[in-house]
Amino acid sequence: MKIKYPSRFELANIPTPLQTINYDNKNFLIKRDDLTGSLLSGNKVRKLEFLIKDAKRKRAEYIFTCGGEQSNHARATLIAAKKYGFKVKLFLWGKDSLDAKGNLFLDNFFGADISFLNKENYSDVNNIMQEEAEILKKKEKKVYVIPEGGSNTIGIWGYIKFIDELNKQINLKQIKGIYSASGSGGTAAGMLVGASHLKLPVKIYAVNVLYSKEKLRKKIINSAEGCIYEFDLSCKLDETKLEIVDGYSKEGYKNINKYKLRLIKKFGQSTGILLDPAYTGKGFAAYYENILLKREGMKVIFVHTGGMFGAFAKSREYLSV
Repeated sequence: MKIKYPSRFELANIPTPLQTINYDNKNFLIKRDDLTGSLLSGNKVRKLEFLIKDAKRKRAEYIFTCGGEQSNHARATLIAAKKYGFKVKLFLWGKDSLDAKGNLFLDNFFGADISFLNKENYSDVNNIMQEEAEILKKKEKKVYVIPEGGSNTIGIWGYIKFIDELNKQINLKQIKGIYSASGSGGTAAGMLVGASHLKLPVKIYAVNVLYSKEKLRKKIINSAEGCIYEFDLSCKLDETKLEIVDGYSKEGYKNINKYKLRLIKKFGQSTGILLDPAYTGKGFAAYYENILLKREGMKVIFVHTGGMFGAFAKSREYLSV
């Protein structure tokens, strides 16, 4: 069934490759969304194609968004927004640093206005962004607020389109599942809607790295159902096609344990592919244990969602194993 997409800017280098990789004497399929760009690399760019276009259509002057101090989404939003002339403010969970690395270095380099929040205040970040937007509104300045991860009913169109793209590269009716790390849930929500709309039996596996299993599932379903309702899509969501893979971020979103670091290093030195500490390193650990060791890698696709700049912020840990 042909999908009518909302208008978007072309920011991502797509289609990204679907590759067969051999690791640990086992073949598997990997979708390389780490190759959507250079500074604009990763899964967030697909969402931003729709979000930045929507902001432009609504004649916004400012874009607000949020994330951790090593947020891939915040960095990508900043760079994409600068391309189209927006002023940007980032609300980041963490602390500033005179020796900023990774994504935070890029945020500073590209001139973001940054408000740093502690963990308690960050839990109320949506209200904080709205309050600051209201202040600018009173000065007749229009603000476009993008939620964490770009995960709303507009942003998830990036991964509805992704499913259409992937289905042209491989017959997804012959694939059992798609595996990816999941923070705010937008990538999984988009894939779930895309698969439902195209009536594909494929299962969406989301490895939770930030929120609890229950909270992430609720976020994904709410975003997916909201998109179907808002855009009047002719499909019904099958919630049984979503599986949250829990237990792979027990060390916390901002941390990564030695076992996963050793896996990242071994995988990188075997394949030339870099995994990040917050998302893909944890996501691949889950994929390796649950899929690759069972030799199901040619039936379940692993999505590399990018995040390489986060690795630079943990260079000491990466080199210590």
